[in-house]
Amino acid sequence: MQDLTDEERELATMVRDFADSVVAPQSYEADRTHTLSMDVVGQMGDLGLFGLPFPEEYGGQGGDYMALGIAIEALGRVDQSIAITLEAGVSLGAMPVFRFGTEEQKQEYLPDLLSGRALAGFGLTEPEAGSDAGATRTTARLDGGEWVIDGSKQFITNSGTPITRFVTVTAVTGNEGGRKEISTIIVANGTPGFTVEAPYDKVGWNASDTHPLTFDGARVPAGNLLGARGSGFRNFLSILDEGRIAIAALSTGAAEGCLEAAVDYAKSRTIFGSALSTRQNAQFTLARMRARVHTARLAWHHAARLRDSGLPFAEQAAIAKLVAGEAAMDNARDATQIFGGNGFMNEFPVARHYRDSKILEIGEGTTEVQLLVIARGLGLAG
Repeated sequence: MQDLTDEERELATMVRDFADSVVAPQSYEADRTHTLSMDVVGQMGDLGLFGLPFPEEYGGQGGDYMALGIAIEALGRVDQSIAITLEAGVSLGAMPVFRFGTEEQKQEYLPDLLSGRALAGFGLTEPEAGSDAGATRTTARLDGGEWVIDGSKQFITNSGTPITRFVTVTAVTGNEGGRKEISTIIVANGTPGFTVEAPYDKVGWNASDTHPLTFDGARVPAGNLLGARGSGFRNFLSILDEGRIAIAALSTGAAEGCLEAAVDYAKSRTIFGSALSTRQNAQFTLARMRARVHTARLAWHHAARLRDSGLPFAEQAAIAKLVAGEAAMDNARDATQIFGGNGFMNEFPVARHYRDSKILEIGEGTTEVQLLVIARGLGLAG
């Protein structure tokens, strides 16, 4: 953490201590029971984590995306489900309102979102529109001063918690020259015709709240439009660029958690009369894991510094997510191998990281999407 300011180091230490003392002890049971601890979410709110990159006038901490990434990395090291709850709550829940909302919308929604008293979801992905988000089929039409929404969304984080206030959804609101006009609309939980379906039975991130959503003639006021009509697709692409930095930070934390666990286990595990850590093959494995953590952290720090300086960062965010996501998955695999049979037991954190980390190569843009973004930066667009 040599490139961090004193204030950033203090934040990293504070969240790391919180992760070790509060988050880690409940992680196994939360994963086993597929339960998001609202007590932990509340404590994150009390620490100001949900308000880190927002101005104080809306109840934020006056920080930046670097600060958010530091907190997410520290949480991801011990519990990816809790880390993604924070990441999605900020990047996908509150940030669209802050970036594109009217002043009235900001005053109405941000204080509760930034304090952790409320969460919000981001409804982009559909059964036929994942990486190809432009294939959106959910529709919204104006009728008597209301948007009438029909369609479905899937894999929506923080959409069904006890404190979820709304989801923001992308919907086709018209056609211009044969091209879909995609807008974004706020839909409050409890709106008639809006159903939060049963949670998924997932491979990992079991303590994260994730649901499919159904809209069947759901009506919301015309004033619930978020941003200019027709700007939804463009706006949310920019939100995803920022989110990739946060996912890279989470991935780095996961990779570091695997490294720490593997080093400790290798030092304590005796094999053929000596510690596993004295074996060169184990040493080389751990060294490669250390190199991945270092590289991943450099990548997301660079992207975050560019974003916070107001400089172009989309390509660097894609690089960070690519490198860090692969580091998390590779370190999870290697840590599980170091643990041997114990690594296959869910009571050990590396087993949870092994299950959790695969989604880091898929969510908020697959590895293939990141490669496309990087290739375009090389002038290779087809």
